[in-house]
Amino acid sequence: MGLGAVIWFLAPAPPSSVLLSALLAVCLCGAIVRRASELHRAMFLSLALMAAGMLLAGWETHRAGTTILDQPVVTIATGIVERREAGSGAEWRYVVRLTATAEPTIRRRPERVSLLARSRHEPVAIGAVITGRVRLSPPSGPALPGMNDFAFQSYYAGIGAVGFFLGAPASAGLDPEARNGWLQRFDKALFSFRDRISSRIRDVLPGDTGAFAASIITGERRSMSPEATEALRVSGLAHITAISGLNMALAAGIFFVGLRATLSLLPVIAQRVPIKKLAAGGALVATTGYVLVSGYQISALRAYLMTAIMLTAVLFDRPAISLRNLALAAIGMLVVQPSSVMGPSFQMSFAATAALIAGYAGWTAKPPPLLPRGRSLPARFVAAAGRFAGGTLATSLIGGMATAIFSISHFHRLSPHGLEANLAAMPLISVVVMPAGFVAMLLMPFGFDAPFLWVMGAGLDLVLVVAHAVAAWGDGYVFPRQPAWFIAGTVLGLLLLTLLRTRLRLVGASLFVVTAALAWLAPLEQPPSLFVSEDGRFVAFFVDADRSILATNKKKPPAFLFDQWRPVLDVDALAVPIEADVPPLPERAAWSPDTVQSGDVKDSSRQSPLRQELSDTDQREAANIFKELVRKATPKAFTCLKGACVAKFSNRTLMTLDRSDLLGAACDTADIVILASRSRVAQCRSGTILFTESTLRMSGALEIEIAPGRGKKSSIQVRAAFDGLPRPWTAHRLYDWRTGKSAYNHDITTMAGIK
Repeated sequence: MGLGAVIWFLAPAPPSSVLLSALLAVCLCGAIVRRASELHRAMFLSLALMAAGMLLAGWETHRAGTTILDQPVVTIATGIVERREAGSGAEWRYVVRLTATAEPTIRRRPERVSLLARSRHEPVAIGAVITGRVRLSPPSGPALPGMNDFAFQSYYAGIGAVGFFLGAPASAGLDPEARNGWLQRFDKALFSFRDRISSRIRDVLPGDTGAFAASIITGERRSMSPEATEALRVSGLAHITAISGLNMALAAGIFFVGLRATLSLLPVIAQRVPIKKLAAGGALVATTGYVLVSGYQISALRAYLMTAIMLTAVLFDRPAISLRNLALAAIGMLVVQPSSVMGPSFQMSFAATAALIAGYAGWTAKPPPLLPRGRSLPARFVAAAGRFAGGTLATSLIGGMATAIFSISHFHRLSPHGLEANLAAMPLISVVVMPAGFVAMLLMPFGFDAPFLWVMGAGLDLVLVVAHAVAAWGDGYVFPRQPAWFIAGTVLGLLLLTLLRTRLRLVGASLFVVTAALAWLAPLEQPPSLFVSEDGRFVAFFVDADRSILATNKKKPPAFLFDQWRPVLDVDALAVPIEADVPPLPERAAWSPDTVQSGDVKDSSRQSPLRQELSDTDQREAANIFKELVRKATPKAFTCLKGACVAKFSNRTLMTLDRSDLLGAACDTADIVILASRSRVAQCRSGTILFTESTLRMSGALEIEIAPGRGKKSSIQVRAAFDGLPRPWTAHRLYDWRTGKSAYNHDITTMAGIK
């Protein structure tokens, strides 16, 4: 099912639902034929499950139907607060269901937006009306081709735009037109309850300690400082902040053991009813409440499904821990949310759990120890401590190895000291933090939670000490982009290793090791030499043959983009732009009287930048300045003045430009022009290669490679983040406000004038 969903999401065009339904029916019929062999039945059933996964992916996409904003806009937004989360400072992040926009009015208005309020203000309550002037933007696409597409995640999360308030937002009271459906009322009550729990924890435990505790109990992680977050990430302890199997198992185990021990003290009950099943039922109720409070995180849902199946198995006297339970949890996730299979949370969570279950099975099947067990109290204490340390070591090692391949593929980083950090921190989490936090949650309605929250905070303070100490040992390994066969080979090897029960599992282990070794030893594919962000404002190229020094057109590269570029490109150093000693460019011409009609807005107060033109004298002056800038350009860095940068790149002149009114002079001067502004001009008449914000909007970020050669005879290869037919999460890039439809994404090389 997961493989079918992956194929549907990665396919250039979605397969027909009718054909998939027919394939599903035929394969199910083939799987129930009596005379068919087991192999044939397994093959038919596998194909049927793949078809079901594709159908579920299509159904979720249709069900989501998220309207994504097609271009940035500043407007006055009014809506209902559905979620809110405190930041590390005074800022708040709101998820708002838009009800109206003004000045200008958005034509294709997203239903939900995520807004950051940095200005100090009285936090707006969940369910209340919030209003203010905001800057909205579409969710970002991949920072480079093949990288994480945030618009994909936003589409399936129902978020159509992201942005921030320009000033403090105002509250207009409760929603006067509140929907009275029971599901909406339950959702509002649940997230209001979650918000009150988080606020209570932060009131008792201020600073990073309270933010850490809130992340473990309610899943809110934005209130932790960047320093603490980075320390947890580098030390390999960031998984603690995600509500996952560890948290859910400890919560269920504490409640199960505590309730069972309490009931065993009552002989009337213990001798008449199966207290083990009563304890399992109580633990199931407790974990259900935990997952509701957690905000439905992917890792929390997976852990809850696993725990619920385990506790239900106890009720029916079935084995509690098995790979079948994991498969049922995966099927439940894929039925409800097939898109989660594309994310690192689903992949890492299920990979770690499968590896741990297989490792536990191997541990319990080991031969008995040769040495006799000690009978004295000190000997038993030493043995128990050894088993605890060995179990923690084995858990950290197995889980770390299983998730390492996804950490390398998605984040291009790997913590080298995660094993030591987990050995030091996990006993604190298991023995101090989680038991104290669970008791605090039970006593919070009665107001007696503070002492236990303090105990929890003391344990978390020690965990943060461990995180900062381990993080100081080094920033970890950085991995450049891996070949496509790396993730395929390692995942297949991991599946064979964890699912098989015979010696054939050695085939999986061998495949895993060989694939990892080949990826480590094989020469890395050289990345392209020129990179362009999806808005054209950030451009960089390698200046050396080793491709370790990156020249950028910004003195301070945008952190959001560059933090993703750096590990993928394996950058060692930056060449900052050089200020050119040339006259400034002519000022912009006066605004034209025409009214702008952009893709989403109609606004008579703004004038169209597309109609600005320079006089002939100013055009000649700009051309002379550009020629002087080209004369001063070098192949080692960008040479810049306000509004333009030039560099010598692969025997060509590369220019980045901020103003569309200078495009004519730029086309006559440079060989490659990258315009960080919208323009109706698609190609330069001079034959210059042109990329504009309008074409980049359709193609996304670019990687460009210019083969060795002289002048314009050298060949150019362009790789775009988006190519082919639009999918629901990319259609907003191709939206044409004139026709109200999405246009076909033409080949970027044709749009740029590359022959």
